[in-house]
Amino acid sequence: MQLRYVFRLDPTPGQRIALARAFGCARVVYNDAVAARERARAAGQPFPTAAVLSKTLLTEAKKTSERHWLGEVSAVVLQQALRDVETAYRNFFTSLKGRRKGPKVGAPRFKSRKDARQAIRFTANARWKITATGRLNLPKIGEVRVKWSRSLPAVPSSVTVTKDAAGRYFASFVVDTDPAADAARMPDTDRTVGIDLGLTHFAVLSDGTKIDSPRFLRRAEKKLKKAQRELSRKQKGSKNRAKARLKVARAHARVADARREFHHQLSTKVIRENQAVAVEDLAVGGLARTRLAKSIHDAGWSQFVTMLAYKAARYGRTFVKVGRFEPTSQVCSACGHRDGPKPLNVREWTCTACGTVHDRDHNAAINIKAVGLAVTACGAQVRPERIPAQRGEAGSHGIRTGASAA
Repeated sequence: MQLRYVFRLDPTPGQRIALARAFGCARVVYNDAVAARERARAAGQPFPTAAVLSKTLLTEAKKTSERHWLGEVSAVVLQQALRDVETAYRNFFTSLKGRRKGPKVGAPRFKSRKDARQAIRFTANARWKITATGRLNLPKIGEVRVKWSRSLPAVPSSVTVTKDAAGRYFASFVVDTDPAADAARMPDTDRTVGIDLGLTHFAVLSDGTKIDSPRFLRRAEKKLKKAQRELSRKQKGSKNRAKARLKVARAHARVADARREFHHQLSTKVIRENQAVAVEDLAVGGLARTRLAKSIHDAGWSQFVTMLAYKAARYGRTFVKVGRFEPTSQVCSACGHRDGPKPLNVREWTCTACGTVHDRDHNAAINIKAVGLAVTACGAQVRPERIPAQRGEAGSHGIRTGASAA
């Protein structure tokens, strides 16, 4: 299994200039490749291949007066920029044809030096290495100091250097993990758990544990508003505005980092203590368009569920997503009676069949666990399979047909 290990970098002023030069050259090559393909599309010609782009945009361009400075950075960085263009177009076309899962992917766009994220990638061909003193030696940049927070489990195959909107530098190493070593790290357990995600409590477990929502964005709103207000008062293009923008970016970065750390700690704890984990598949995209949008984005459910999924796959645990249409909040976990839908302000209810008083979230977590165990035991469908629509239901309801149209 391939994972990314991210560490903070502390480059010197000279190395920052070299990294800025590498970011700029990679960005120019990327934009040139996109422009070449767009010109071919407008002329009705086939797209130039990667070999043709490499020859015209790198080898021949370095000999011209307009692009001679491309030779000041590692050639691997420029080749990886061309690979990124190929990947972007491949994802766009597969998404256009409906063969790619997830939301639709747009056509590749031109990159800007004002983008919030700048990145370059070094593969093994670049001959980068980690020195004996723990520094990251990059070609034509030098030995950059790394703030190691843990050791790498294996020799990385590539490294990506990024700069975020807050002006921080990071090194992202791609590492192939050892399944046997990962399995040995986790203790044996036969426990299972169902998790109900919410806003008042971030997570309610089927064993009754309630984890309060940290609400990192809500707690930092006062500082964020002040920083944003100071930014709005600065003149555009001035140095003071650049400083104020950096201040706002750093404030948002602190919120995002704290939320990510909370998700990592909680997901690791859940995976370590349970052999099987069941979570409801929430429609976060739809919920984020309601009046609760800010609170939903602040909770970060999708990031947490993604962490649970990959950590379960890494450590040999079972992870199940329960369908969002499963009536987990309507069914009594004691007798199985379906009591019907309830508004969000109803946090406790009494079953009309057996008289059991339920906490809404705890009852939902128990039902999520039960459905998850059923899926893992017999492979049952959590959501019903798609069936052809009936004759009266098919077609567009907004277009009249037949005699009605006449």
